[in-house]
Amino acid sequence: MAAFTETRPHAVVVPLPVQGHINPHLKLAKLLHARGFHITFVNSEYNHRRLTLSRGPDWATAGLDGFRFETIPDGLPPPSDENITQDVPALCASTRATCLAPFRDLMARLSRAADVPPVTCIVSDAAMGFTVDEDFGVPVLLFFAPSACGCWSYFHFGELVRRGYTPLKDESFLTNGYLDTPIDWIVGLENIRLRDLPSLIRTTDPDDVMLNIMVRRAAHDAPHAAGIILNTFDDLEGPVLFAIRSKFPNLYAVGPVSSIAATAFTSISGNLWKEDTECIKWLDDQADGSVLYVNFGSITVVTAEQLLEFAWGLARSGYPFLWVVRPDMVRGEAAVLPAEFAAEVEGRGLLVGWCNQEEVLAHPATAVFLSHCGWNSTLESISEGVPMICWPFFADQQTNCRYLCTKWGMGTEISSNARKGEVEGCIREVMTGDKGREMRKRALEWKERASKAIGPGGSSSVNLERLVADLIRGR
Repeated sequence: MAAFTETRPHAVVVPLPVQGHINPHLKLAKLLHARGFHITFVNSEYNHRRLTLSRGPDWATAGLDGFRFETIPDGLPPPSDENITQDVPALCASTRATCLAPFRDLMARLSRAADVPPVTCIVSDAAMGFTVDEDFGVPVLLFFAPSACGCWSYFHFGELVRRGYTPLKDESFLTNGYLDTPIDWIVGLENIRLRDLPSLIRTTDPDDVMLNIMVRRAAHDAPHAAGIILNTFDDLEGPVLFAIRSKFPNLYAVGPVSSIAATAFTSISGNLWKEDTECIKWLDDQADGSVLYVNFGSITVVTAEQLLEFAWGLARSGYPFLWVVRPDMVRGEAAVLPAEFAAEVEGRGLLVGWCNQEEVLAHPATAVFLSHCGWNSTLESISEGVPMICWPFFADQQTNCRYLCTKWGMGTEISSNARKGEVEGCIREVMTGDKGREMRKRALEWKERASKAIGPGGSSSVNLERLVADLIRGR
């Protein structure tokens, strides 16, 4: 037994080891730490090495009282490049198949450790559902990284399979209009078509890894958890949250966690790529509300042709832009743009490998966000009142896009095979057109609502304090 006598609660936080899941889990961990919790944050061995490359050798130990990092293997062979995102379906399958044993060993080590308080709860990524497969003697809460509308869609994947909507009969169903089929039987989701549900249904394989993982989450993982945490707020997704609570009453909507955690300690960050810091200085030199920010997130991959179409659309729009082009963003090759493009945008276009997105969105020069509609990006854009041009790629991004464009009124969608003319026209309309003015108005309204949610007495603040109290009581 541990000889440690400190009585503060101890939360073990376990994210899926990809950028878009690490970030919100790390922010939630900071919030718990600020409220008196000892934190053990569990990274994969691969991502721990990547963080050391991007943050420096002392990133995990510098000035962190009561906040520790541990690692477990993810079960995949190391990739040849130490600076790329692993294949997400393979990663999800591997962590579920192989991580329980090393996590069990970690929990045993923590129980014997003489320098940490006893573990009192586990906050696990819902994508790491192996944590509910064993009784660790403490409550296990699942933190869902997607939006509430995305999460609720996933919970109905089993019913979609039973009703024959998925798997698709053949690949022609992707283009023959079938995806426009209305889905009017999911309570809480309004005006949804099959194409607006998470893209993981777009498979012809009944044994598809991601499809079956999502079915298991609703049937097994969520019912076995002590509670569900969502990074959203009541005013944004109220009807969906009401529907989820009808099935899982112990629900905590605590978002946007990025905004609440903004005042928490900043000595650690979960960015797996080294951040460019010069881009903020570049933004300082731009006029207020003049810059288009472009970032397709941490896992989107494009073809070389798509990269060129977006590049020339940006160039022809005539507006200043800041574009994040990851080293691994182009499928199968390095992201290289022609010299004539660089000459065309010299002085008004800046390309970087990665950046602090929250700082960029908060900058007064940033006017519009051209995004993949990942949930972190969507919430960060809402929090800063920045309208979005939506180019969804994967998972719940399609669902987020639908809500941004039809319910929240601060987004407009660009087609999946967008050409430079469409990119150019959409940018011009959002930057200076009537539609863009209405989107900016709605975006600022949502910014105010998000601020109220995390302010004193706001829904997310109340839910966060309820979560903290329940975790301390061991519920």
